[in-house]
Amino acid sequence: MQSGISASQELVSQFSDFLASESHFGLLVTISAEKLQPLQLLTSSPSASFADNVNSLLKPHIKSNEALYVILRRYPSSPALVGVTYVPDTAPVRQKMLFASTERSLVRELGTEHFRETFFATSPEELTPAGFDKHDAHSAVEAPLTEEERSLGAVRKAEQEAGQGTGTREIHLSQNMATPIAENALDALKELGSGTGRSLVMLKINPQTESVELVPENSNPSSIGELLQVISSTEPRFTFYRFNHTHNGEESSPLLFFYTCPASPGTKAIKFRMMYPLMKRAVLAAAEKEADLKPVKRFEVEEVDELGEATVLEELHPKVEVKKAFGRPKRPGR
Repeated sequence: MQSGISASQELVSQFSDFLASESHFGLLVTISAEKLQPLQLLTSSPSASFADNVNSLLKPHIKSNEALYVILRRYPSSPALVGVTYVPDTAPVRQKMLFASTERSLVRELGTEHFRETFFATSPEELTPAGFDKHDAHSAVEAPLTEEERSLGAVRKAEQEAGQGTGTREIHLSQNMATPIAENALDALKELGSGTGRSLVMLKINPQTESVELVPENSNPSSIGELLQVISSTEPRFTFYRFNHTHNGEESSPLLFFYTCPASPGTKAIKFRMMYPLMKRAVLAAAEKEADLKPVKRFEVEEVDELGEATVLEELHPKVEVKKAFGRPKRPGR
């Protein structure tokens, strides 16, 4: 569930310089050439406040359509740093996926002991003095739960699952990674894999429990056009579809996988969208492990309307270019 991108030697070196001098206010980091790379070291004047530095040093580097990691010196005592993963809603979808899935690697490789807190931001306004104040107020409200409150929450969750008639099961994909998936979602994947009539399974992520759930859907689309009508245009989805069709007189039923991630604005959207790229590989691995499902083609788009039957057929049945044989010119006199 990580991107595999690691910190470059240049970043490690510049981060050491950043820690060594309190005159350094911030360090901006990006992803380039499959590595975490330093972008800019921000140096403040001795008398400047945190708000002054945010306005004068940070603000010019924040763009409305480009993701960025922002490391700031904010607290007088250790750990003194705050790490912000800035991923605006208008950034390219691949960039969002990379930054979301690499954030933990960045903090881990630089040293978690240096960071007092980390959080995601999706708009330039969140990286202003007022934005940081709002974040502080929100964090103060979300005080840590007591042991009694955590126990009560676990009981309520169990009661809720019992009332819904379904539970979740952790699928261990490796020694260190387990993914919670609802039992009815696993049952649906197995039914799709058995070839007993089901052609569609759609999955979503519950942002509260961070578990994979089945999207209730009774339709049995017979074409890509019908399929696109039932995929949500406002929330991300993982969709497995058995595409029964005829091409050039031959019948086939390949299994397709669609990952759609609509560009919905707002804080709610980012909670959904950051989880999906992290969970996609886990969902595919669980489908193969539990139901022997191996999609022959995968399609990843932001908006549902980027897909179409012609696009899918072109991927499944690419046109073969027939090269004409080179005709040697006749020799003169023949």
